[in-house]
Amino acid sequence: MFKKLSKKLPVVVSSAMILSMFTGVGSVNPTPIQAEGSSSSAGLRFDFGSASSPVAKGYTQVTNTMIYNSTRGYGLSKAVAERDRGNPDDIKRDFVIDGNYSFMVDVPNGEYFVNVVTGDNIASSRTSFNIEGQSLGSISTGTGQFAEKSTIVNVKDNQLNVAISENGRINALEIVPMTSPEGLEASEKNLYPDSSVTLSWNSVDGATTYNVFRKSVGEIEAVKVGTTTAQEYVDRTVQLGYTYEYYVTQVNSAGIESTKSEEISVNFFDETVGTPKAPSSVAILEASENSISFKWDSVEGALLYYVYRATSEDGVYKRMGISDNQEFTDQSVSPTRNYYYKVSAVSLGGISESSTVIKTPITKVFQRQMEKLDRGLVAAKVENGVYVGWRMLGTDPNSVSFNLYRDGVKVNSKPITSSTNYLDANGTQDSKYDVRVVFNGNEEPLAETVTVWGQNYFDMPLDKPEGGKTPDGVTYTYSANDVSVGDVDGDGQYELIVKWYPSNAKDNSQSGNTGNTLIDAYKLDGTKLWRIDLGKNIRSGAHYTQMMVYDLDGDGKAELAVKTADGTIDGEGTVIGDAKADYRNSGGYILAGPEFLTIFDGLTGKALVTTDYNPPRGNVAAWGDNYGNRVDRFLAGIAYLDGERPSLIMARGYYTRSVLAAYNFRDGELTELWTFDSNNPGYAGYAGQGYHSLSVNDVNQDGKDEIVYGAAVIDDDGTGLYTTGLGHGDAMHVGDLDPSRPGLEMFAVHESSGAKYGIEFRDAESGEIIWGEHTGRDTGRGASADIDPRYPGNESWAIGGAWNDTTGGLYTAKGEKISTSIPPANFVIWWDGDLQREILDHGNFNTAAQVGVGTIGKWDYENNKMVNLLTADGTFSNNGTKGTPNLQADILGDWREEVIWRTEDSNALRIYTTTNLTEHRIYTLMHDPAYRLGVAWQNVGYNQPPHTSFFIGQDMEAAPAPNLYFSEVLPALADVNPNTFDLKVTNGKSPFTVNIELDGGGNVSEINSATIKLVINGKAIFAEPHSSVNGNKKKKLMVKFDRQKVVDALQGYSGTVDISVGGFLYDGKSFIAKETLTISQ
Repeated sequence: MFKKLSKKLPVVVSSAMILSMFTGVGSVNPTPIQAEGSSSSAGLRFDFGSASSPVAKGYTQVTNTMIYNSTRGYGLSKAVAERDRGNPDDIKRDFVIDGNYSFMVDVPNGEYFVNVVTGDNIASSRTSFNIEGQSLGSISTGTGQFAEKSTIVNVKDNQLNVAISENGRINALEIVPMTSPEGLEASEKNLYPDSSVTLSWNSVDGATTYNVFRKSVGEIEAVKVGTTTAQEYVDRTVQLGYTYEYYVTQVNSAGIESTKSEEISVNFFDETVGTPKAPSSVAILEASENSISFKWDSVEGALLYYVYRATSEDGVYKRMGISDNQEFTDQSVSPTRNYYYKVSAVSLGGISESSTVIKTPITKVFQRQMEKLDRGLVAAKVENGVYVGWRMLGTDPNSVSFNLYRDGVKVNSKPITSSTNYLDANGTQDSKYDVRVVFNGNEEPLAETVTVWGQNYFDMPLDKPEGGKTPDGVTYTYSANDVSVGDVDGDGQYELIVKWYPSNAKDNSQSGNTGNTLIDAYKLDGTKLWRIDLGKNIRSGAHYTQMMVYDLDGDGKAELAVKTADGTIDGEGTVIGDAKADYRNSGGYILAGPEFLTIFDGLTGKALVTTDYNPPRGNVAAWGDNYGNRVDRFLAGIAYLDGERPSLIMARGYYTRSVLAAYNFRDGELTELWTFDSNNPGYAGYAGQGYHSLSVNDVNQDGKDEIVYGAAVIDDDGTGLYTTGLGHGDAMHVGDLDPSRPGLEMFAVHESSGAKYGIEFRDAESGEIIWGEHTGRDTGRGASADIDPRYPGNESWAIGGAWNDTTGGLYTAKGEKISTSIPPANFVIWWDGDLQREILDHGNFNTAAQVGVGTIGKWDYENNKMVNLLTADGTFSNNGTKGTPNLQADILGDWREEVIWRTEDSNALRIYTTTNLTEHRIYTLMHDPAYRLGVAWQNVGYNQPPHTSFFIGQDMEAAPAPNLYFSEVLPALADVNPNTFDLKVTNGKSPFTVNIELDGGGNVSEINSATIKLVINGKAIFAEPHSSVNGNKKKKLMVKFDRQKVVDALQGYSGTVDISVGGFLYDGKSFIAKETLTISQ
């Protein structure tokens, strides 16, 4: 796994390096080269092609029929095909090719540098190499492009073997014997205070420089600590008390680095002196938003103290600081998560045992700007009355309750506290309902009244566009395709943004003209707000138009962000760029002309700002082919890169080169934040790792979002976080899939048959593969959800063959295989009344029309089969065999999800809601940041279902209250009483109150006291029901909190801890106040 500032990548050298190494060397004698003990840098070079092709100077010819024999000492495992393109040079013009074969060459045992060259002047290529059991992975090249990849292998049986597969092209092979330095020793060491170790070794003939590597005991990988031209190196970065392991490599004149010398161990302490005792009484001094300070007792004989930190109590502790006294302040972290510290004392005798571990509190919490939603009230006629459902908001306290009214008369005898749905046995089709919120015993005024649906769905009418005819005479019609949601007018209700798909839309691999892509906006009553025509210079297909609908500028109204071009017409009829321009080529591809990114007003469709699209197209062939397939693979998303406000992510490419760009749209201006490019130095391992979709999650718990780009993750600052190197895939799921582990996990499938894991379950923060399975095939579908309550966490499953295969592998969160029978692996949905997730799919698939009928089913885990819950007769699924709905999201009613399918004629969208009663109460999923962002990216590329940041399923913990705001955040002051908090004084013995004052003297009676919450150690504690306004001018509001909950949140901590108090005003504004609490035991 490639990791930022971590593992060393396979050696990659340029053709110039290889040629310079062999300058002046004639044709290679096929006699085995002398490796063991040789001082020569000469090697073998092979040029692969046909018998009639020219052979590059200094190379030995290998023809496509040259089978290995021991007399010759090299050759192929079988006869294969060959090609000669005539250009660009004698090495690259020709190659041999087959799907599975090997090349063997006899050499003495020893270590060798091996470099392969692969590519094709007229076609793209992907070839896998395995040299002496060491996989180089798949090497992908575009048309006219060539790539080299190198490694160092150890031959133990007098024969070097190169296995070649996939497209199986090889142009050239170079083999160079490598000699490692010998005689490494530590000739001198100085312990303290001017610490150093002097290393020396024997000279290597032909070496130009030597690299010195070191690791301490417990470290996984050695790091380079220095480079020298001499046979000696002084390491002045050593630290007292450690045992170090050293090795040295040599680099020859071609820049090729040898394998490592034998390792030596150096004890950097006096073995005749005893080690000190472990520090005791480690305690927090101060936990603020910016740093963590702690102290400990002095240890006799200690010269230094080493401080170690981990992200979990049982995690890997890394030394992150040194102190020469009994205190330390860590300013290198943002305390958005709990950290764990331990301290060791250091003397001339070494490092002591570690102190006991201390856990630090969460003191920094980001508030995210999100949508201010209404209660989403929905009523539907069912057999035994009327089902009614409504939202609990993310800002509601646990004490919130509700009263339900039918035709102005209250239905419930006492406030509803355990759920946000109700079955009214006396309701009729003609009834009208409203729900009223009860805070602190007080009922809020009527907000909205709704009528009753005749069934569990309603049809939202659409203005279906007329079809047309392309320049080559092909007629087409339109169908309603992907849908996204956003509150475009700020009324707390969602509008639907609909993408119209022409019947001649194309996959990028298919040539042909397409109709224009159209985008509409509708209110839920079918009122059309606008239509945008992306024009002839935006091709139609699943991978071309990725529309992002989100409130990007924080004005309470959603915008639309999408790629545009010359001829795009906005919702007010204004043309972007040149209306007459037509860049379509004879194959229907658009590989020329300007590309734009436009932000549209969500209410009017007006183009607000247009800029050049980044990442730009550039050289088409640089993306993996030259006909327009891989260059136009687009992805997009929304991410809170600063933890508080949304940013726009636009991306291009994932089969080979991958580029992402981040933008802010603020105050009417679009500004670029950063660009990530796998072509940039250090990021080669990120190429070819993207999927047909992406996910956005805070994987490292820093409060800021990362972009999960398939097998790679990009950090919030645009740097690479890690890449697994497992390559491209078609489906992935990110969330708290295993709640017994800290943080988030990811389940993914992979396309390459050569991938180590065809399915894998990994730690989303580190990329560590928790469990996986080699499938040896393109595993094209996979899903993850809690579908079996017998096992903790999510179950994950993947198909074993075709897209609709009912066999494969169904696994627990721990990787235990439950069954080879699996449910469909397209979408999952929270639908019925329990906490398990159901299966959203399609049935009656029409292969010719590439449509099915939407279904929802439940996995019968006892009998390993599906049980149908809903068949959406009269509707069609989208996107061919993937069978996806137009949209799945929690847009109405309680926390469970609605699903939208188009009617068969696309004259309407059919919106389904569940009418199953549930006793489980969770706030609307749209106020969970990860889920809301998942809805935004759901319809990007290959549609994927959204997941929450917390686990929903059997034995789930209460959903954590989100920290969010809607519009303006007002500064406030908080006076905490008592300011010094005694953890020994428990609930009832002493009140805990906070006096809140709005900065600038605002009227605190405008504060909705029920929304006030105290955030301590990342935990939200809502205010008690009673509060009071102090003073005649209504400047201070006193609220009381449950003291025992405060004690529980702070238990085990000491010193001072930063806390925050926040809430909402009735007009939707919010306030936040910060205070410091002193803890006493």
